[in-house]
Amino acid sequence: MNSLLRTAALLALAGGLLTGPTAAAAVPGVPHDGARSDRLDHPRAVRTMERQEAVEFFWYGCSHSLRLERPLEQWAARHHGDVTLRRIPAVWRGGPDERVQLAHARLYYTLEKLGRVDRLQLAAFRAVQEQGERLTGEDQAADWARRHGIDRAAFRAAYRSPEVGRAAEGAADLLVRYQVKEVPTVLVQGGRFRTSPTAAGGVERMPEVLDGLVAKS
Repeated sequence: MNSLLRTAALLALAGGLLTGPTAAAAVPGVPHDGARSDRLDHPRAVRTMERQEAVEFFWYGCSHSLRLERPLEQWAARHHGDVTLRRIPAVWRGGPDERVQLAHARLYYTLEKLGRVDRLQLAAFRAVQEQGERLTGEDQAADWARRHGIDRAAFRAAYRSPEVGRAAEGAADLLVRYQVKEVPTVLVQGGRFRTSPTAAGGVERMPEVLDGLVAKS
């Protein structure tokens, strides 16, 4: 099952089952200070494959998400035999950055549909945060993708596809469903545990915490 289909399955499970705060109230907050990881109040399975999944909630506009990207890729490479890394773009419905986050979610799922996330995820972060490209419109995103070797017509077709649209629109529900209040946040062990920069004591410590959580399985 590909990543977009797994996202669709999660969205189907999320419908009518949100037990956390309302989406408008789910704004970035501060998890329990000093804790290395948090247990979800109402864990629900995230993984849909035999290998364990690590699920990262991120935002292209978040500096901490950018700082984690390369260490997380290296961590996933070390665990490639037993862990699958999957990403979900963060969208806080009702938040001040909702429109930008929704556009970034559509960009992410377009790259995923085209099989280009592994190659271009870091480039997307750098385009937004270091090169001043917002990438919030189809033309902007298509121009950027073309410069990185993606056929413009193929990008536009994926960007406009119902599959990508459903995944992007549903990202906010997943953020609430898994009680995410800070990005980046990474869920492991079927959604039973999570960690984040505040919980781990810094972005640089997150891979170490993830090692411990995976070892508990």
